[in-house]
Amino acid sequence: MSGMSEPAYNIRHYAAFAATVRHGSVTRAARAVNLTQPALTQAIARLEADLGCALFERGSGGMAPTEPARLLAPRAEAAIAQIGSPRVTGTQVRAFLALARSGSYAAAAEATGLSAASLHRAVADLAVALGTRLVDRRGRRVLLTPQGERRARGFGLAMAELRSGLAEVAAWQGKAAGRIVVGAMPLSRARWLPETILRFHGAHPGVGIAVVEGSHAELAGPLRDGEIDLMLGALREGAVLEDLRQEPVFEDSPQLVMRSGHPLLAADTLDARLADYPWVLPARGTPLRQYWERMMRAAGAEPPEVGIECGSVLTVRQLLLGSDALTLLSPAQLAVELQAGVLACLPTPAPVRRRIGITTREGWQPTGPQAAFLALLREVAGEEFA
Repeated sequence: MSGMSEPAYNIRHYAAFAATVRHGSVTRAARAVNLTQPALTQAIARLEADLGCALFERGSGGMAPTEPARLLAPRAEAAIAQIGSPRVTGTQVRAFLALARSGSYAAAAEATGLSAASLHRAVADLAVALGTRLVDRRGRRVLLTPQGERRARGFGLAMAELRSGLAEVAAWQGKAAGRIVVGAMPLSRARWLPETILRFHGAHPGVGIAVVEGSHAELAGPLRDGEIDLMLGALREGAVLEDLRQEPVFEDSPQLVMRSGHPLLAADTLDARLADYPWVLPARGTPLRQYWERMMRAAGAEPPEVGIECGSVLTVRQLLLGSDALTLLSPAQLAVELQAGVLACLPTPAPVRRRIGITTREGWQPTGPQAAFLALLREVAGEEFA
């Protein structure tokens, strides 16, 4: 995700706008955000010009928010709460997020188009504004301090809220708007996600979709930081994910997969032979690996050492084709190879079922298009995997 760079939102403008919605008058709002009335009025006018719509109806009774203002205000309030300080500027947030995501000033400069000197200055000014050390230098690399990590997460979530608010205003204006960033674990990429994207794109051609592939470990951080909107794949059973919400959507039954002509295909009984062959499986602690361990014990064999750990279906396929190795995978993930007869599968000796679903941030409020995408994910799963 390090290639993604945030725009530099004018946070003071959003703070002025949110305060005016909250207080209903320029006088009270100006006092609340420590601006003069002319400065606050100008901030709102600038925001209206940027958005291309009126945010308030001005009258003798005060400032009444319009419909787009009511859409944007809760997002702006949430963003300002995440940023946590009125002294922080949009340029500082953009610079610090780029540095946090890329790990070096040189890479952050490349991602943002800003000079390394400008980034240094913005991050240093941010540390002064917040009164805390945000980064430690380790040669050319930059490590975030614990306070820096906390701030980076808050800033990332703030930017996600502003993106969502602006997308909702644009949708209200009838413009194609918004972007959905989906974190895709291996199983979701086979049929579920592609079919959902095809249908969604047909109904919402103006909404961009970005798919970020990875394991649960690789995607959970960006999800928590607001860089991705939702994550699809095997759910973590029994795990305490206080800040994430897991929604089971369907169940999957992995099977034993091997090359066609494998000696095991002609065996009378599987149980005793499973430990005789090399296994290619994802890393220890992943749901599939845990199911495999339980399956092996239920079949009366102690799980053997896994010589090759791999979560890439493409790589696993090649390893199976060129050896007598076995794996545990959903047939949907290798449908082409199974139909072509180059790979074969057998039912597991002990039933293996895993829950597949959608993981989002606790308390996440999807935009209209995001909610439509979620509904379509459930619909496609119901048709394809029921």
